Formats: sequence, C-alpha cells, structure tokens
Amino acid sequence: MSDGFSEDGGENNSLRPIFHIGQHDSSRQEPLTDMQYGQILNAGATFVTTPVTNNQFRSRIFDLVTSHLAQITKQRDSQNGGHAELPVDPIIPPLTPKDTALFPSLVVNTYIAYISPWIDLCSSNPTVANISRQVLNLEVAYANFCGVRSIVVPGPRRDGSRNGGNQGISQYGRALQEAMAIGSRLSFLVHVPMYREPGLEEKSTEILSHSAGTSDVSAEKTGDHIDVYSTWDSWHAIRTICQYDPRLFVALRIPRVLPEREVQEKWFAEPLHYLTLGPETFQKNKAGHPALPRSHQELFFSYMRLKNAPWLLLCDVGPDPATLAAGTQLRVTQSTDFPSLQDAATQAAKTPSSSFRSYVAYLKWLEAQQTPLSHIERTTLSSFQDWLQSPLQPLSDNLESATYEVFEGDPVKYDQYENAIVEALSEWKGLGRPYSSNNDSVVIAVAGSGRGPLVTRALKASEKTGVAVQVWAVEKNPNAYVFLLHQKEMIWGDKVTVVKTDMRSWKGPLVSGTPEDNPVYGKVDILVSELLGSFGDNELSPECLDGVQHVLAPHGISIPESYTAHMTPIATPRIHADLLGRAPTDPNAFETPWVVHLFATDFAAAKGVPGHPRFQQAWEFQHPIPEATLKAMEARRSGGVMGGGGGSMAGAAGANDHNSRFCHLTFVCRTRGVIHGLAGYFESVLYAPRLDNGREKVEISTHPDFIDKKSKDMVSWFPIFFPIKQPLYYPADTELEVTMWRQTDDTKVWYEWLVEAYTWVSETERIKVGASELCSSRKIGCLM
Repeated sequence: MSDGFSEDGGENNSLRPIFHIGQHDSSRQEPLTDMQYGQILNAGATFVTTPVTNNQFRSRIFDLVTSHLAQITKQRDSQNGGHAELPVDPIIPPLTPKDTALFPSLVVNTYIAYISPWIDLCSSNPTVANISRQVLNLEVAYANFCGVRSIVVPGPRRDGSRNGGNQGISQYGRALQEAMAIGSRLSFLVHVPMYREPGLEEKSTEILSHSAGTSDVSAEKTGDHIDVYSTWDSWHAIRTICQYDPRLFVALRIPRVLPEREVQEKWFAEPLHYLTLGPETFQKNKAGHPALPRSHQELFFSYMRLKNAPWLLLCDVGPDPATLAAGTQLRVTQSTDFPSLQDAATQAAKTPSSSFRSYVAYLKWLEAQQTPLSHIERTTLSSFQDWLQSPLQPLSDNLESATYEVFEGDPVKYDQYENAIVEALSEWKGLGRPYSSNNDSVVIAVAGSGRGPLVTRALKASEKTGVAVQVWAVEKNPNAYVFLLHQKEMIWGDKVTVVKTDMRSWKGPLVSGTPEDNPVYGKVDILVSELLGSFGDNELSPECLDGVQHVLAPHGISIPESYTAHMTPIATPRIHADLLGRAPTDPNAFETPWVVHLFATDFAAAKGVPGHPRFQQAWEFQHPIPEATLKAMEARRSGGVMGGGGGSMAGAAGANDHNSRFCHLTFVCRTRGVIHGLAGYFESVLYAPRLDNGREKVEISTHPDFIDKKSKDMVSWFPIFFPIKQPLYYPADTELEVTMWRQTDDTKVWYEWLVEAYTWVSETERIKVGASELCSSRKIGCLM
C-alpha cells in the first residue's frame, strides 16, 4: 500500500479486538450525500457524524441572542441605575427546512448526530445558558424524530474546580438529564478530553458565549500546574446528576501527551463508547506517515480488551469538504483517468501522507499488532466481564449438571488439587503417619463430590505415588448421586464408595456391618473438599468442614488446610449503573455480595504504601480446628452452655461463633476519586509439605498480585463485590477505613460492611469527609 501499512492482519486477526473507525468533520454543515458517504466507507471508515442543524440556524440563534442582550442593556440604561424590569428570555422558534438538512431516511440510523458545538450550557450568563439548553433540547428532539440512534454532546469547556465552574457543571448535568428524557431512544455521548492539555483545547469558530461578551475559560491550571483530574471530576458530577443512566457514555478525546497511569485507569473504568483522535494526537514516522507513540498504542491495546470495546473517531483529519464535494460530480470517463506508470508515480508523490486514508490504514495496522485473545479470554473471560452473578447457596440448593460442568472446565484448579494430594501421599510414610484402614491404604473422603472430578484426581494421585487409597465420595445432591453411581460403575469400580448424605451427618467410612445392623464406622486420613467461594468462606466452607471434622482421624489432614480473604475498595461505574437498574425490582441489590469478573474497574488504593498495601487480608480460616473448639461448639449446640456469647446473634446458642470474623483496614488513596464498593479475593493453601525437601506449598489464589504465580489461568472463581448504596467521593491524600464483619446466628452466615473516608488537614489531625451506610447481607445470608 502507498500508506506504508499492510492491511493483512494475519491468520489470527479474527482473534483480536476489532477497530471500528469513524470520521467527524467539525466544519460539516449537512449530512453527507450517498456518494460522499460511500467515499468515506471506501476509505475504511464504518460510521460518520452529522450535524443536526446548519449555519442558517446558528445565525438565527445568534441574532436572537444579540438582539435580546441589546434590549437588556437598553432597558438598564434607561433606568439610570434604578431597578430595571428586564425582558423574559426569548423562546426559540421551531426548526424550519432551512435550518437543517437532516431528514428521516433509510440511512439516517447509521449516522451519529453531533450537537452544535457553539452552545454553552455552562455559561455564567443565565440567558446564554437558557438559550443553549433550548438548542440542545430542540436538536435532540429532532434527531430522535429522524431515527438517529446516538448523539454526541460537546462536553463542558471548563471544569468545576475554579472560576465558578461548579455552578456551570451542575447546569450542564441538569440540562443533559432533561435532554435524555426528551430523546428517549437515543444513546448520549459526552465528548470530553482526558485532561485539559494546554494548546489543544477544543476549537470552535464561534461560541455562543461570545455573543454575550463573555470569555471562554478553557484550561484548569494555576501557574504551570495542570489539574489532570478536573475533567474526570466534571464527568463524574454530570453522570451523578444523570443518576448513572445506562444510556449515558463517554466520548474521550485522547491527548497528545498522555497523563499519569492513574488517570488512564480512572477513565478505563468509565462507560467508554468513543476514543476520539485529532491530527495533533499523531506523530509522523520516518516515512512521513501518521503514527502513534508507543504509550498511546499500549493505551489502545488495553482499552480494546473491554467487552464493549470503544470505537475510534477521527476528528478533522479529512477528507476535506472540497474533496468530498468533488467526488459527487459524475463525469464521463476520460483518458486522463488511466495515467501512465510515470504519471501515476508522480501523482502519488504529490499526495499528502496525512490523508484520511493514511490515518485509517495506520489504525488498521495497529489493530493487527494487538496480542490475540487467549482461549480463556475468548471462551470465558470476555463474555463474563462485569456481569453480576448471585452467589451460590450450596447447602440449601442442589446444583444443576451444567453448573458442575462449568466448574469442571477449569483444569488449573484440579491440577493443583491433584498436586496437593500427591504431596500428601508422598510424605505419608516419611512422616510416620498411621493408616485408618486395616490394609495400609490411605482413606480419602471427598466431601461434596459433585460429579466426581476430585475423586478422579485422588485416584490419579494414588497412581502417581504408588500409595494405595480407599476413596469415599460423599454428596447430598440426589441428582449428582445418580451420576456418581454411574461413574463408579463405568470408570472407578471398587476403588470408590459413593455415599448420599449431607457431609455433616456422615458417620464416616463403614468398616463392618451394615448401616442398619451393627455398623462400625472408621476414620478418614485425608479430607478433600472444593467448598471455597469467591471470598474463601462465603459459601460456608468453614461451617461444612467443621461439621464433617468428626470423621477425620487425629493424624488426618484437610485439603485445603487454610484460606484467607482479601479486599480492596474500587470504582466500578458500570456495575453501579447495573445495580441501580435492578434496585426497583430487587430491594436487596445493594446488599448482595455479587460474584463478578471485575474488569472495567479502578483501584482506589495506591500501590507501594508501607504498611497499607492495595490488597489487604481481612481474616483467615484453618482446618482442622482445635479439638477444644470442636467440643465447645458441640456443648453450645446441645445446650451445655447457656445464652451463647461473643458474636452470637438474636439469642442464638452461639455454636458457630468461632466462625464469626471482624476486620478494620486502612487504605491510602493518593489521588481523588470515587468508590462504588469493595472487591474481594481469596488465597488458599491446599497442602504445605512437612518434610524439609525444598518442596513449595501447593496453593490456589485469585489475589491479583499472586494469581499468576500460584494458579495462573484459573477461572473457577471470579472476585466477589460488596456494593455500597451511594458512591463515596474522596479527595486526594485520603485514607479509606473499611470495616467488615462475618456474622452468624447458627442458621445462616452474612456480611456487614462500612467504608469511611478521612483526609489529613495537618500533620497531626484528620477529618472525616464521607462515609457509606452500614450495609448488610443478612436478608439474603447463606443458609446453614
């Protein structure tokens, strides 16, 4: 290609995120003709923008405003300083055919409408702000009538941090909320820069404010300081006023110089629909063609991993109106249309390398440079991004086969479990552990066998180590029990005994007799379970393993041996908007700990703060529990201890109090932002070798900092999300205090959580600047 980039993305191109490229011309006055539209599409674009109104309408509005302001000035002068009765703001007349070239048609729904950039919804002049709001409503209503699906609204030209901007941002948000009610079928995109980059402010030849004699404030800075968060602040204020409407998106203007990574990550969490690029964003490569710096390329590669990847909008990079206008003229083919090779080469040399086609060619080339989506991303992770799933009730509900099948599709988890059993069996003789059986075989019980994947792995571990085993598969689900019997008949044979019962009611391996006639029960050497939840303990693994511990021999071990819960505060606007939509029909939406593959998120806590890491441990559980704890639990359950105590709730006996937990954690936030809840993870030690043979612990983890080291590509567990009802905004240098309880009343387990924000006002004093409500999942607690 003459542009210097190959359009061939390679055989794996289909496995990469696709770039949808659009074209916007700020000087365009009317929709493109069919032929002009075809030219843009042939150049590689897939969509274009169109203005709703034209210069005729703009002139009419400017004349109206100028006349009205002159009348105000005249009346004030006539009063000689007295009280003047000012005229009421004018009402804009309806549109006429002369004011617009946009009409309903077969292709109108392929256009992206662009609101007139000369309005100023943030103006401090009430007349200008009012007229701007009327223009916005009029254009939105007409675009909605014509069948347009999406509309771009130019963002505020100044932010709320100084120069009276707070009032203006509120005006903007309120006007946008009203317009969204009018354009009931439209998606709205607020066009804002990533930050106010000096010298690259949005250009507009005539801003309505100029008619009022006011000046436009474009950059938020004090001296040489640039506030890279002020634009995000404005966006946050606007979408908060609009109540996180799911039809409200961001069209983010990419700057020439990217800001710090924290700013990029903050925007990554927002509902991005467009990334817009002007000619100033590009550089020229050695061949003179447009290109993006490496930092911009990495930004694009990151943003394009979103399930709903943003589209790319090229702004004011051509083709120019004259070129498009010339393309509409049909003429007879002439000999000059077929130049000689020499003439063609000369013509190509004169063609500017910054043509629209060259920008598109570069972006298509960049599309092919992305790392292909992995198998896990394509089959699982992408489709589950930020999708809320209700937590399981494993003790009260019987899972379906499809649910088990999803769990079994993760080989990493089962490989680690098999490795843990291998380590335990390998050390059995070396540690001098006795056998609970009479034939020198290790008795293994899989508690909660499901469809039997851990049973199969236990048998494989026996084959690898040469250690004989007896395996008992314990399962309460009557449907899964049938499948286990089938597995025993077809695959496992006499190596496995299947038992249908709640693990807490199981009396242990039957040594002699029958359950009805003189039964004698033995003990278990290794107790294996996969009861862990997204927060480690949220699916009642502690309660289940406590309940089955009575069958574990004194020398016996539990796999897993321990697990820890970890958390961090996060911003996740998309999930918060989802919960707002659920709340009218689900009153517990904001008090449910949701299982979710968190992706479009922004971590509030800073990295590398001594003593206050970004992810902090909440609590830990270990198995088996001490025998004294087990006896105390049984005594309370049987009434041997009156009234309970400690954490017992609602007059419960307190038999499960030893499994209640509490934590208070402090997270340090370097920059200002907002949080919508807490992200929870877990780590588990399946087996820690006892012999000094240099072998490492066998672990699994969902902790973002350690998952790749301990259980890379494991997808059995997504993080857990604890939402808060009202987003909590915090300033820079804030400490977020998170308090959480794991509560129980002997019938169920639930969580309660609270977030408070404190900021330092001096070296020795800090003040509280905000707090969430106390949230509780008691109403939908996990039943025991």
